[in-house]
Amino acid sequence: MASPSDPPPAPPVRVLAPMAATVASLPVPVGAVVEAGAALVVLEVMKMEHPVPAPARSVVGSFAVTVGDAVVAGDVLAELVPAGAGADAGGAEASAGGGADPEVAPERADLAELRRRRALLDDGARPEAVAKRRARGQRTARENVADLCDPDSFEEWGGFAFAAQTARRSRQDLEQRTPADGLITGIGRVNGHLVPEDRARCAVVAYDYTVLAGTQGQRNHAKKDRMFELAERLRLPVVLFAEGGGGRPGDTDVPVIAGLDTPAFHLFARLSGLVPTVGIAAGRCFAGNAALLGCCDVVIATADSNIGMGGPAMVEGGGLGSFRPEDIGPIGVQVANGVVDVAVADEAEAVDVAKRYLSYFQGSVATWEAPDAVALRAVVPEHRKQVYDVRAAVAGLADVDSVLELRREYGRAILTALVRIEGRPVGLIANDPAVLGGAIDAPAADKAARFLQLCDAHDLPVVSLCDTPGFLVGPEAEESAQVRRFSRLFVTGATLTVPLVVVVLRKGYGLGAMAMAGGSFHAPIATLSWPTGEFGGMGLEGAVRLGFRAELEAIEDDAERERAFDAMVEAAYRHGQALNMAAHLEIDDVIDPAETRGRVVHAIASAPPPEPRVGRKRPGIDPW
Repeated sequence: MASPSDPPPAPPVRVLAPMAATVASLPVPVGAVVEAGAALVVLEVMKMEHPVPAPARSVVGSFAVTVGDAVVAGDVLAELVPAGAGADAGGAEASAGGGADPEVAPERADLAELRRRRALLDDGARPEAVAKRRARGQRTARENVADLCDPDSFEEWGGFAFAAQTARRSRQDLEQRTPADGLITGIGRVNGHLVPEDRARCAVVAYDYTVLAGTQGQRNHAKKDRMFELAERLRLPVVLFAEGGGGRPGDTDVPVIAGLDTPAFHLFARLSGLVPTVGIAAGRCFAGNAALLGCCDVVIATADSNIGMGGPAMVEGGGLGSFRPEDIGPIGVQVANGVVDVAVADEAEAVDVAKRYLSYFQGSVATWEAPDAVALRAVVPEHRKQVYDVRAAVAGLADVDSVLELRREYGRAILTALVRIEGRPVGLIANDPAVLGGAIDAPAADKAARFLQLCDAHDLPVVSLCDTPGFLVGPEAEESAQVRRFSRLFVTGATLTVPLVVVVLRKGYGLGAMAMAGGSFHAPIATLSWPTGEFGGMGLEGAVRLGFRAELEAIEDDAERERAFDAMVEAAYRHGQALNMAAHLEIDDVIDPAETRGRVVHAIASAPPPEPRVGRKRPGIDPW
């Protein structure tokens, strides 16, 4: 019995319905102690459950509703009696919710399943597959991606996909043996230590040869579609690891007849000229994988790579014979014919080259080292017929360790390279006097024209080091369709929108020299020459024999005729010397070779920076 001095009991607290709903459950019994925030009544609206919490620590006095009742906002759901600090409901409190310690609570089932599925994506989940990879001396696809991207920067898209073969195999088997459906896709950062984060972002698409031989399945096609669309929308460079066997005939879960409506090839090709694309081939790269590789701006391939539009099965199926994979498109063939831009020893070097290549399209760098400028004075010999190493001129012009040469073994009469000059990325072409005397043949013309397209598409200024007697001539040379292939240089040069600077090192003759200058010596923003420069409408010897044929034929004595010829050539040489060309304003200036870096930088800086753009400047870059 309460004494007169005891305080009156606290009035009950009514808990009201916050919305119109149906009572789904009453998770605590009458008389239980509930903590503040614990679910008192659970309402259901549109298949969603809404717990109604206790406002404070209380004892459940009574419920005004039962399960299944319909209520409207404001209806009374329950009455609570405030509970004292020592209130005890004899164990009922446990069922009232009370906050469990998250540090000791068991892991939720959904998070445990997520953790299990993520673990299946790790290389460690398939030790046998990794061991086979190691036996071939290769890295896994995930190791390559991790090496390419800055630490902890790669976020994967579509990793939980597996092969569409549940009609043939159990889901558990597919999850275990076909992780990511054999294709790793995502976005990471590359070279973040060199450039700001927004310039370091890169899309990555990597075929995993340990999953169904890197074949192209229905789901990994869809993943490519997604990534290529994102790359176009977000203007992201793409690095493609293209190892694999092409199309996969074994997917059964998707009703496909031929699959020729697959958009991946269209979407990837549409990136050409819009964003830089890098292809890496290691091991076997056939059919669809090779088709994607061939769309890339640059192809990097390892010494053990085999690249072909059809693998052994396709060749044999076409009745063309039986071959080993190693017989089709080996690295030696694909380097000599120009398919491969950079040949490397292994995947580690391939990833390193890919990073270097991308860096030229990520902008200028703050730190660089200048070479010895004075060394350029000795590059071209004083004797005008003595050959020299044009790569010494490139090394003397570019920042130290900044030269990446492309297609070195193809079209060797012209060198093409990405370089930096005072930290700024620049495209460079140069005639090589050690190959055909610097004469431009059809493969060299193709190589240079395509490289100019690459530079123009991605706003890289171009430096041209000219030393050519002109285009290669003769009946055999014309069998290679030179007329058309040479003209690509003129058409491409005339459509350049980036600054072009020409430096004539020695010979600047005829149409070949004009092609190295964008079609005319007045097309570049600066046409400069070293003192060793010599010029003419055609080679001096040929010009003299053609122009003075009558005079020479009139000289009967052979020795006297030869002396007269030499004198005419010498006169023509003096007439076409660099200083005389500059005096007649056919070139802009003659410079000390040691001044070359400074003059090139000044010329490029005199042009306005490229305007920001949202689309491509060119319809695309020729794959060839």
